[in-house]
Amino acid sequence: MQYVCAECQNTYQLSPLRYKCDCGSPLNLEFTTSKQFEYDTSINSLWRYKRNLPIPTNSDVVTLGEGMTPLVELTPTDNPHHFVKLDYLCPTGSYKDRGASILLTHLKSLGVTEVVEDSSGNAGAAIAAYSARADIKCTIFCPESTSKSKLKQISAYGAELKLVPGNRMATTEAVKQATETIPYASHNWHPFFLQGMKTLAYEIYEQMYERMPKHIICPVGFGSIYLGLYIGFRELYQMGKIQSVPQLLGVQPTVCSPIYDAYSNSSTTISRMTQTDTTLAEGITSELPIRTQMLLEAIDYTNGAFTTVDDNQIVAGMKILAEKGLYVEPTSAVVIKAYDKFKNEGIINEEDVTVSILTGSGLKSS
Repeated sequence: MQYVCAECQNTYQLSPLRYKCDCGSPLNLEFTTSKQFEYDTSINSLWRYKRNLPIPTNSDVVTLGEGMTPLVELTPTDNPHHFVKLDYLCPTGSYKDRGASILLTHLKSLGVTEVVEDSSGNAGAAIAAYSARADIKCTIFCPESTSKSKLKQISAYGAELKLVPGNRMATTEAVKQATETIPYASHNWHPFFLQGMKTLAYEIYEQMYERMPKHIICPVGFGSIYLGLYIGFRELYQMGKIQSVPQLLGVQPTVCSPIYDAYSNSSTTISRMTQTDTTLAEGITSELPIRTQMLLEAIDYTNGAFTTVDDNQIVAGMKILAEKGLYVEPTSAVVIKAYDKFKNEGIINEEDVTVSILTGSGLKSS
């Protein structure tokens, strides 16, 4: 098992402080996994897929029972086509518990006793919670504008909280000095986090194998869900479990949409887009994602597409979901009006089975 640079192909052995290449590029994880898709039905969490995860069998697993979240029809009918994956029902109230469980298990196995992370809220809560579970000291850097409920949650787990003036990008810059001496439990940089995210694809396959979706819609900022789905479904395809990979459809806020801009302009690169205004979808405001080439690769491999939504459409999405009994934070609600836009553009047809990922609890935005 080793790290491989996504750009220059340099390789590195696993070590606590290593999260990027010396050239500054992100790292991918190269490891030998089972050639078969195997899972233990007696385990009601993502750790049922341990044989397909890069974690040694004798590792002390850091878990709170994350994963295996419900997948339900948005509007129950005799022949439903739009399903929602309720990943906001993970233990800390967001999907980021998937990556946190795998990442903290890995870091604990290396003897790590302290970590730092930067976050707009949900990832910070997840890393703080799983660090507490692993008895690892944790410091979280967050924008000053982060929802008060998310900051309260992070502090409740015992993490040290450092608030940074400015936007999400300023927070990333602020954490860099600390990462020189303290392991960086980054949900954006660390390749082990994506290994947790790929279990979303595994679960969707297991829950819908008789009626696999043609499309999957998810919110995208730095892209951990989008990339995790790409990795997971690509593995399932290579193992012969599915005949085709679902089309991955990403959603960004109109005020900060660098991936959408690259997609709509058929660009071979993703360029920085300065955030033009505030948005309710604070969890997906990334001026420049870290894994840009991998995102473009995922779009190409899955014949993916992107769209944007504004705050009025987000509010409308929250209302629609609440009327279906689903209370989510604004970042989650971007998928509802995005579904309509993809249908209007002819990307989703009326009879196509589609799954939308609901990412964070509405209790976090109060």
